[in-house]
Amino acid sequence: MTDLRVGLVGYGVAGAFFHAPLISATPGLRLSAVVTGDPERAAEVSGKYGARAVRDAAELWDSVDLVVIASPNRTHVPLAEAALKAGLPVVVDKPLAATAAEARALAELARDLGLMLTVFQNRRWDGDFLTLGRLVAAGELGEVTRFESRFERWRPVPKGGWRETGGTEEVAGLLYDLGSHLVDQALRLLGPAVDVYAESDVRRSGVNADDDTFIAVSHTSGARSHLWVSAVTPRLGPRFRVLGSRAGYLKYGLDVQEEQLRAGLTPASPGFGEEPAERWGTLGADGGAGSGGPGGDVRAVPTEPGAYAGFYRAVLACLREGAPPPVAPGEVVEALTVLEAARRSAAERRVVVLENR
Repeated sequence: MTDLRVGLVGYGVAGAFFHAPLISATPGLRLSAVVTGDPERAAEVSGKYGARAVRDAAELWDSVDLVVIASPNRTHVPLAEAALKAGLPVVVDKPLAATAAEARALAELARDLGLMLTVFQNRRWDGDFLTLGRLVAAGELGEVTRFESRFERWRPVPKGGWRETGGTEEVAGLLYDLGSHLVDQALRLLGPAVDVYAESDVRRSGVNADDDTFIAVSHTSGARSHLWVSAVTPRLGPRFRVLGSRAGYLKYGLDVQEEQLRAGLTPASPGFGEEPAERWGTLGADGGAGSGGPGGDVRAVPTEPGAYAGFYRAVLACLREGAPPPVAPGEVVEALTVLEAARRSAAERRVVVLENR
């Protein structure tokens, strides 16, 4: 069967380190063309992937079978709409849109045209999140009452660029960047949200978008999520601290796949996605009454191999076999509703109760 030709819009960090290598590592997909105006990047996509470089996304519509949008956030909606209207299925990097209403309109357009629309929420395939999901499904934690999740960095000197200097029109800032992942994971783990509270700040000089944000989500299950995204954290907290009625799961450090991709590895590389034992999380309860005696009962838990490649395998299965998309647009609308509520909560300094939940 002929490989599906993929057109990639954008070859910055997301395009170069995530989408291009994952697409090229997926049997049945071929990176055919990349939209970039940078001569060095154009030479790289040609030499590394045998893909042609074009300067405008409209040049893709008649020559590819699938469009992947990894361009700046403000372009996601217009480019996705144009690709869909050209009759092409679409993958969009997160965040899909600035508002739930925009995302809902895109989802309706895709449905009316009978085309796939999905969003690259790759952190669903992080090894630590896969491990957590396995532990929860097996009842190892009991009833989960609190999900603490962090993407924190120590970057006191801004890097510049639209993600830090842009405003709401650019869909800039950490709330919509890293927060898109944390909220998506929280909803997948604990179910729909009831209300949202957030605190959001700009801590660094020369930065216009939020760089230090906290989000609290109450879920219909009764559980609560506490989520942090920050570029100004000199002492990093745990990636996960998840508390249940039987035990807790504590995990430090980020999933290894991003650093491996940045180092030039691919899913075909030996050991890709595998985390060394010294970075595994722990499960159990610390010492104290009812915890199993002095010292508690805590054990290391091997981290599941990360599986970003599973996203594009699922995209191919959707297009070839009619399987569900790897990330349903309705789930993305749900997460954007929470992100919008968080932004409003921070601005108005109040808890925002979600409607039509």
